[in-house]
Amino acid sequence: RSRRSGGGTADRNIRFWNTVNSTRLSRVDTGSQVCNLAWSKSVNEIVSTHGYSLNQVVVWKYPSMTEVATLTGHTYRVVYLAMSPDGRNIVTGAGDETLRFWSVFPGTRPTSGAGLSPATLPVGHTIR
Repeated sequence: RSRRSGGGTADRNIRFWNTVNSTRLSRVDTGSQVCNLAWSKSVNEIVSTHGYSLNQVVVWKYPSMTEVATLTGHTYRVVYLAMSPDGRNIVTGAGDETLRFWSVFPGTRPTSGAGLSPATLPVGHTIR
């Protein structure tokens, strides 16, 4: 079992922890304040949002923590992050009073008999 955590303005790190014995597994210096973290529902990737000083959204490949994509556009700290129910899109909100919609992950496979069609979001950027 593992847990992830993100550091503040001075720390700038994403850390992964073993929750059984409380040891740190790994860490990556992101270069800016870590505000949010979310796992992809369909691939082994993580999305992080950032504040001072880069104000960006980054998609990381786990466990190597190599950058898949860096998404820019917000001019202030990206303090909100939510994922669509199908796991394909995220929405971010920042101190610049904007919401941005991003298509970042491949979708999950629908469950048999779900009977629901995926919602269409106004997407601002596609990386795949």
